[in-house]
Amino acid sequence: MIKYIERYPVLSLLLFVIVMLGFTVGSIPVSIMEARNFITAREMITDGNWILTTMNGIARYEKPPLPSWAITVFGLVFGIKSVLALRWPALLCLAGIGITNFLLSKKLDLTKSHSLINGFISITSFYIIGIALEAPSDIFTHTLMLVAVYQLYDILKNEKVSFIRAVLFILFLCASLLSKGPVSLYIVFLPFLIAYGIVYKFKGGVLFFLRLISLTVLGIVIGGSWYLYVYLMDSETLREITTTEANNWVNYDVRPFYYYWSFFTQSGFWTIAALISLIYPYLKTRVSNLKAYQFSFFWTIFGVILLSVIPEKKSRYLMPVLIPLAINIGFYIEYIMREFKNFKTKKETLPVYIQFGILGIIPIALSILSLSIDMEFSKLRMALLIISILITSILIIRELIRKNIKQVFYLSLLFMLCIGLFGIPVMKTPVKDNYKPVSELKHQDLPIYRIDYIAPEVVYNFGEKIICIQSKDGYELPGEQQFLVLEYETDISEVEILNKLYTIEFINTYDLNPSDKSSSQYNERLINRLYKFTLKDIY
Repeated sequence: MIKYIERYPVLSLLLFVIVMLGFTVGSIPVSIMEARNFITAREMITDGNWILTTMNGIARYEKPPLPSWAITVFGLVFGIKSVLALRWPALLCLAGIGITNFLLSKKLDLTKSHSLINGFISITSFYIIGIALEAPSDIFTHTLMLVAVYQLYDILKNEKVSFIRAVLFILFLCASLLSKGPVSLYIVFLPFLIAYGIVYKFKGGVLFFLRLISLTVLGIVIGGSWYLYVYLMDSETLREITTTEANNWVNYDVRPFYYYWSFFTQSGFWTIAALISLIYPYLKTRVSNLKAYQFSFFWTIFGVILLSVIPEKKSRYLMPVLIPLAINIGFYIEYIMREFKNFKTKKETLPVYIQFGILGIIPIALSILSLSIDMEFSKLRMALLIISILITSILIIRELIRKNIKQVFYLSLLFMLCIGLFGIPVMKTPVKDNYKPVSELKHQDLPIYRIDYIAPEVVYNFGEKIICIQSKDGYELPGEQQFLVLEYETDISEVEILNKLYTIEFINTYDLNPSDKSSSQYNERLINRLYKFTLKDIY
């Protein structure tokens, strides 16, 4: 099987993502950032807001539109209500990271087998997968910038600006900017240039670099054209949003400089290998290609440093650092594949046994857990999960004892594939009695409005816009005699003007939380109360 995987590496990486996640991720609840993109995509279809994007009828210029455009395509084909279909563009981006890291590794003069290892580590790193579901704009912008960087590396290596490479570089640089602005320029592109300059040195004449600078500027200008258009059409709103976003960078979620120093743990299963791969004095004499290792090492380290100097810090901002880190981890994995049978000391063998041996414990722990948790999900699915990973774990332990690390590596990938294929549906939280989706209100004859904030997940679940009757200057009351109001925070009983004009009747509470209040996953902002407003005859 391994020889066929190595014979068709690009297809293998793509199929791995599809099989692992492509049929099951629809069972995971929609996150807040996903919901925002899904709503924007829906309003592109229903309202035609393709350029001046909106969310729940309100201008949404915080993020450029390319991710929503991609989501819209799948929504038009498979239905805007299909969460699985709307997640496929992000999954294709995930596969794109693995494929591009594979291709880039080959450009770094690594073997085909070694390059494929790097590709698989990329698509199985915990937070690279997580960001595809948590924040689709991030996976888009960083994937597209990685492809742009791949084109740039080829240009720098060959010291020649070919027409095709130049066009592709501009195209993907532009697409990255149209996904989340200049973020990836700072987190992916800049540390790449620093690392390349340190390791390979910039070669070529003045004219060569003037061409590269011109291509970069052209890509930035084209990618920034959306912002220019929005500024020309709705400058006041864009200024307000930009000011708020800029303030967040220095005032919101401010963390200390060292906040990201545990970044290697975000690689999930590869944490131990990631840590060892960053011990430069140890690995520098053991890697198959020192310059390529130095390049991935410095790309990773400078990515973390550049992130650390920004006051606002969030775990998800680390995701692009995991891209070069995957290449870095690959050097350690390739080394133990070559030399593990010759290891003599426990200092070298023990980390390997821990790294892969932990997979032998998971099926046992999962089996015990399945006996103690609420079995509202399919027992067949749980059985398939436990049996599949138990068999895989036994094979992993057997090959680990035989010190056949290449087999162990690919069996570990099979283990993760089983978790995605059989485990994700099992992990779905059983719906409790409190769960009452607002989508049920679609059958109401009366129009529905809101007073204050309403969570994007609620708006997406409802299926269309929920207009706010509250404005900066007070209330913009509807013209209907009767209507419904969803509210999240406002205490309607204390709003004098509403009580004076309307008879207000509490109808029901709608709760999108699948779990009850005893769960740590319970989120208060997913609760909304519904009221019926009837205009009083005050004359």
